[in-house]
Amino acid sequence: MSVAPHFTTDENAQYFACGYSCDHGVFLQLEDRAFFITDARYTLEARAGVRAGVEVVESFDLWAKAIELAQKTPKLYFDSAQISVHVYGRLEAGLRGCKLIGESDYHRKQRIIKSEAEIALLRHAQALNVEAFESFARACAQGEVERALQFKSKAFLTCEGELDLSFEPIVAINANAAKPHALPSPQTRLQKGDLLLADMGIKYQRYCADRTRTACFGENFSFDRTQCFKDKTLQEIYDVVREAQERTIENLRAGMTGKQIDAIARGVIAQSGYGEFFSHSTGHGIGLDIHELPFISPRSEMIIEEGMVFSVEPGIYIPGRYGVRIEDLVVVKHSRAEVL
Repeated sequence: MSVAPHFTTDENAQYFACGYSCDHGVFLQLEDRAFFITDARYTLEARAGVRAGVEVVESFDLWAKAIELAQKTPKLYFDSAQISVHVYGRLEAGLRGCKLIGESDYHRKQRIIKSEAEIALLRHAQALNVEAFESFARACAQGEVERALQFKSKAFLTCEGELDLSFEPIVAINANAAKPHALPSPQTRLQKGDLLLADMGIKYQRYCADRTRTACFGENFSFDRTQCFKDKTLQEIYDVVREAQERTIENLRAGMTGKQIDAIARGVIAQSGYGEFFSHSTGHGIGLDIHELPFISPRSEMIIEEGMVFSVEPGIYIPGRYGVRIEDLVVVKHSRAEVL
């Protein structure tokens, strides 16, 4: 499959294109040649890491070298959100015969459909994530503060440092869980009967996992889907969120738009009287980045296709009281959702 000439400084886009990345490099794909441009700190590692056919070029000035190499290229694509006005000015001045084409999400669009190998990596990452949830649940102790719980979760998620985090884990008790991206409190302590929300993920061979569970802390504590809360309103909210998530997973199909899928979850929550308390999108794509295409949101017109992988994570957040979110990853297979 031919690839249009393009360049990227994004590490995950670099890795996807050539099998290697670093924090000071430019991957440049021309019509018939591909280059990884970096400085002397990374050239040995880059030469050992790039795929066959990619030439590693050492330069103190990465953009000067990119301009030199791309002089005869008629057009060059890039992600318009990746480079600064200063860099664009240099490229425009140096590549006068080249049409620079900035396109939002250019590189994420290249990897929106996951290969079987990528799906297997994502599946394994999520399996390791589930194990970490179970280990973390067994280690939660009454009286621990949120900040300590969040710190403890990282040890289980990373397997004591062997794996990387997909993102900074969210561990929230009661009212703090009403903030979808809550920061851990150094004062709030976990007590029997408390709501505990955990949103956590790890990376396996650079591919991200992501999962959220909301649970009632007590004896034999676990993050199982079935939860019993003494607060009747909280139990009702939990059951609504669970129904919204399960109905969305059951009914989404290839060929629907992200907007149509989002409407399934949003409809369940709205019909239950909590529509105003669902404050974010139903899901997001995942892969080398924690947030990739497609987005499952009220504004997404993107058509969902076979091989796309994304989260389904509806939630209800009552300010000052509690928040509930349940999240799993799905891959579209044979037109339907399969939970990873």
